[in-house]
Amino acid sequence: MEVSNESAIKKPKRLTSIVWNHFQRIRKADVCYAVCVHCDKKLSGSSNSGTTHLRNHLMRCLKRSNYDVSQLLSAKKKKKDTSLSIANVNANYDEAQRKDEYIKPTIIKFDHEQRKDEIISLGSCRFDQERSRLDLARMIILHGYPLTMVEHVGFKIFVKNLQPLFEIVPNSSIEVSCIEIYMKEKQKVYEMINRLHGRINLAVEMWSSPENTEYLCLIAHYIDEDWKLQQKILNFVTLDSSHTEDMLSEVIINCLMEWDVECNLFAMTFDDCYADDDIVLRIKDRISQNRPLSSNGQLFDVRSVAHVLNLIVQDAMETLREVTEKVRGSVRYVKSSQVIQGKFNDIAQQIGISCQKNLVLDSPTRWNSTYFMLETVIGYKSAFCFLQEHDPAYTSALTDTEWEWASSITGYLKLFVEITNIFSGDKCPTANIYFPEICDVHIQLIEWCKNPDDFLSSMALKMKAKFDRYWSKCSLALAVAAILDPRFKMKLVEYYYSQIYGSTALDRIKEVSDGIKELFNAYSICSTLVDQGSSLPGSSLPSTSTDSRDRLKGFDKFLHESSQGQSAISDLNKYLEEPVFPRNCDFNILNWWKVHTPRYPILSMMARDILGTPMSTIAPELAFSVGGRVLDSYRCSLNPQTRQALICTRDWLQVESEDHNPSSALALYAEAN
Repeated sequence: MEVSNESAIKKPKRLTSIVWNHFQRIRKADVCYAVCVHCDKKLSGSSNSGTTHLRNHLMRCLKRSNYDVSQLLSAKKKKKDTSLSIANVNANYDEAQRKDEYIKPTIIKFDHEQRKDEIISLGSCRFDQERSRLDLARMIILHGYPLTMVEHVGFKIFVKNLQPLFEIVPNSSIEVSCIEIYMKEKQKVYEMINRLHGRINLAVEMWSSPENTEYLCLIAHYIDEDWKLQQKILNFVTLDSSHTEDMLSEVIINCLMEWDVECNLFAMTFDDCYADDDIVLRIKDRISQNRPLSSNGQLFDVRSVAHVLNLIVQDAMETLREVTEKVRGSVRYVKSSQVIQGKFNDIAQQIGISCQKNLVLDSPTRWNSTYFMLETVIGYKSAFCFLQEHDPAYTSALTDTEWEWASSITGYLKLFVEITNIFSGDKCPTANIYFPEICDVHIQLIEWCKNPDDFLSSMALKMKAKFDRYWSKCSLALAVAAILDPRFKMKLVEYYYSQIYGSTALDRIKEVSDGIKELFNAYSICSTLVDQGSSLPGSSLPSTSTDSRDRLKGFDKFLHESSQGQSAISDLNKYLEEPVFPRNCDFNILNWWKVHTPRYPILSMMARDILGTPMSTIAPELAFSVGGRVLDSYRCSLNPQTRQALICTRDWLQVESEDHNPSSALALYAEAN
C-alpha cells in the first residue's frame, strides 16, 4: 500500500520504547500507523494501542531475517537509541589505519548447544568501502575464485543482504585491485629475500595449457632465520612462440635480475625432462660473471629426482605395455557381469587364495594405480589360470612367461612407489632425505641389469641409462646433503659407495670428501668471521699510531688469515670426527642445526644453503602423474600479467598451518586428469 501522501507525525515527545527504532509513525487523516522499516507492514500506531503488537510483529519479522531479538526486546526502556543496522553503529576506528592492511580473522569457538540464530558479537566497526574492496580482492586471490564471481547474481544478492552499503565492483575493477595487492606484496617479498641470512635456491618448473602454451614458474626455496624451510613463487611467466630454448635462459636471467638474486643464488633445480644442458650453461656463465660458483658449479645444476623416477617408471611401463593390456582385459572380463565376478570369487575360494583385495582397473594417467592393479592381479594368478582352462570366453589370458615378467616388473615398481611416497609424504623435504633412497635405487638397478632374462635385463639397462645421467649431475649434491645430516655424516657415503662402486669405492669417497672440504673452504673465506672489522685478532685492543706498529699491518693480516684457515678446517673436522647422532623417527635436522649453530658457525651457514636445495619439484598430489603440469582452462584465459599476479600473490598470502605442505602451492591450478 502506497504511503506517499502520508505525512510523518511531529512527535510531541520522544518515543521511549526501543521498538520505535524499527517503526516509522505515520498519520493519515485522523489515523496513526506504525510502518515496519524492515517489511513496510502497517500496524496501528496510536498511543492507545501500546507497543505489544509491535513487539510481536518485530519478533516474527526479524526472526525471518536471522536476527536474535530476544534480548533486544527484553529491555523496556533505554536512555540511548540503538540500532541493528551496521550503517548506524558508532565505532572506534583509526582513520590512519592502512586500508590495504591484511586483517587476520578472529577464531571463534562456537558452543554446539548454542541456538543457531543467536547473535555473536564480534565488536563494532564502521563500514569502509575501500577496505571491503581490497578484502574482496584478497579473498578471490587466496581461494582461487574466478574474477567474474563479482558479476554473479547470487554473489550480488548475498553481499547486498550482508552489507547494503557495499557497492559491487565490476570485474575490471577487481582485477585492478588484485594487481594493486600483487605489487605491494611483491615489494614485501623482495625486501624479505634481501634480508635473508643465507642464500636461496631456485626451482624452475614448466607448465603447459590444453592448447600447448608453455609457462615458466620460478620458485625460491630457502631456510629462514628461524631455521624453517620456506618457499615463495617469484614468477609465473607466459612463454610465447618467440621464446625458443635459446631465449629461455634469458627469460630466467631476467627474472633473477628482477628480484636481484643472481648474486645470492646457491643452486637451481630443473625439470629433467625439460632442461637442456646449454640453457643451464648459459645461466651459469652469466651468474659466474658476478661471483664464482661454489665447487666450480658442480652443486649449481640440480635435476628433479621425482621427474627422473617418473621417466624410469615409464620405461618399465612401456616395456610391459602389451602384458599390461592383457591384465586390463582380464580385469574387465571378470568385472563385466555379476555372474562372472561371482564365478571368479568361487574359484579363488576353492583353490585357497588368501588375497582379500578387489580387482580394480588402473588410471592410465597415474602409474601407481597400474602398480596396484598388477599387484592385485598377480595375487589371483592361480584363479586366472583356472579361468583360462574352464572358460573359453576368457581371451585375455597371460602366458607363463608373461606372468613372470609381470611379477618381476611389479616388484621393481614397488620400490619406486615406496620411495615416491617417502619423498611426497615428507612435510619438510630437506635435501638430506634423498641420498639413501636414491642409492637404494642405484643398487637395485645394478642388480636388475644382471637378470638372465634378456627381456628384463634390456629393460633395466634402459632404466639405468636415465638414472646414470641424473647420478652424474647430482650425486655430489646428494652426498654433501647427507653428510650434513648428523645421523649419517661420511659413514653413510662409505656404506653405500662400497656397494655401488666396489673396488673403486675409496676413490669415489675421496671425491666426495674433497668436494665438501672445497665447499667449506669457500664458505670460510666468505663468512662474516673473516670480516677484519669485527674479527681481526686484537681488534678490541687500543690502537697505536707508531710507525713500527704500522709496518706490521701486513703481519697482522697474515696471522689472521693463517689462523682463521686453521680454525675453519677444525670446524669441519670437529663435526666429522664426533660420533653420529642416534637415528630416530622424530629427528628434526633443522632444529639440530639451529641449536648447534654456535658450535659450527661456518658449517651451519653451509648447511642452511645445502639443506634448502629442492631436490624434487613435484607437488605430492602430482607425484605419480604420468603427464606434465597442465594449467586449468580458467587461468589460461587470463592475461599474462593478471595470471602471474593471482598465482604469485596467493602463494604470498597463503596462511601457514601445521597441515599445509608448501610444495602443494601450485596444485590448485593443475587441470584435473
